[in-house]
Amino acid sequence: MCHLYLVLVQESCDNTDMTGHMGETQASMLLDFRASNVLSFRDEMHLSLLATRMAEPGVARSVTWRDGGSPLDVLPVAGLFGANASGKSNVLKAMDRMRSMVLHSFRLGNPTGGIPRQPFLLGDATNVPTTFEVELVLDGIRTVYGFVFGDGAVTEEWAYQFPRGRASLIFRREGDVVESGSVSKTRARTVSSLLRPNALFLSTAASANVESLLPLYAWFGRNLRLAEAGSRQHRQALTAQMVGDEQRKELVLSLLRAADLGITDVQRRPIDPAMTEKFRRVVRILAGEEGELEDSEDGPSFEELGVRLVHRGADGDIVFDESDESLGTMVWVGLIGPVVEALADGAVLLADELDASLHPSLVAHLVRLFQSPATNPKRAQLIFNSHDPTLLGDSVGDRVIGRDQVWFTEKLSDGSSRLYPLADMDPRREEAIGRRYLAGRYGAVPILSQGEFAAAAELISASSDN
Repeated sequence: MCHLYLVLVQESCDNTDMTGHMGETQASMLLDFRASNVLSFRDEMHLSLLATRMAEPGVARSVTWRDGGSPLDVLPVAGLFGANASGKSNVLKAMDRMRSMVLHSFRLGNPTGGIPRQPFLLGDATNVPTTFEVELVLDGIRTVYGFVFGDGAVTEEWAYQFPRGRASLIFRREGDVVESGSVSKTRARTVSSLLRPNALFLSTAASANVESLLPLYAWFGRNLRLAEAGSRQHRQALTAQMVGDEQRKELVLSLLRAADLGITDVQRRPIDPAMTEKFRRVVRILAGEEGELEDSEDGPSFEELGVRLVHRGADGDIVFDESDESLGTMVWVGLIGPVVEALADGAVLLADELDASLHPSLVAHLVRLFQSPATNPKRAQLIFNSHDPTLLGDSVGDRVIGRDQVWFTEKLSDGSSRLYPLADMDPRREEAIGRRYLAGRYGAVPILSQGEFAAAAELISASSDN
């Protein structure tokens, strides 16, 4: 991992001053996310990345958030754990949905249509609006942005900053009426004349090139990118793009070699122009610069992009076709691009089912890349879900994430999901968290019925006899 550390530190030099220290005022980190009536969450969910007194030494990042104020301690990693269908993935999907609305509601939204949304369906919440809000430090200033919307229109939208510790209005919207704060009244009127009921003011303002709002809009373009199973082939395209750049290629190779996959090199050959354009389009979509990926839209395969992996053999190196690679190898390839990009840009990466097809030791090393200031000097953040209890640890020494970095999801009796932190249970520092989690001491585990399994076994047996 030492070679990877050196390359990452070299890439971080662009954001350092003459003394080699990170400029505190330029730091941007996510502080928390709130949402309600989305997917399986009927009531408000709240995910916080602010460190607590339980934070492990050296993990939290100190970030300046206002002029003359004491810095905030912010966590670089949060892990979500819980039973199947308890809402772990929906936390990440809600964050991705907010990002998509900010980036695309004006540019790609149907002017005469409503707003596609996914409210809680197992009760009486379909007529209740959906709410999203993020709180972050943006270029050294604490910023809050959020909005409320129904099926047909955005009903509220707001943005505030805290440059001196007190809230300062950027803008506030009620229906089609916009109150301007730091946004000039002239520019606010111009944006309001373009504003549609089903488009966000922030999205519309970015399209109108309102400079004071571009940093907030751009933050969503770089952050909250979701790595899930359906986008793996597209994420492999991002990794393939990095292979074409010598410095990024070294990063890709470092992570491939560190994973002990027997890979020694990456080969790239020229591809036809049509595939090149498809390749570039996928990368633009992942960056939020163009449209959205359709569920049915296949991305170019790793081999179609002209990239093949070279493996170490007994008699020399051998080039594998993609069909010869293991699923775990290709899952890892699909993660490398987003991970390298997040670490290089100081961005927030969302990883759904981080442990799928990957060995627990490999997952632990990946999480530690974000945890360590040495390999994560730009304060990138990783929010992931997993079923792997080894990340929780049974002692302080084998704990990959701290007690205040652990969150649980639980399905309630009415079918809705609840998100809650381990820190609420005040676990002791020496507590065997992984073992206690599997034993159900924190909730968030499936309640399995031996009787139902026995009945299913009888049906299977009867079906087999017939």
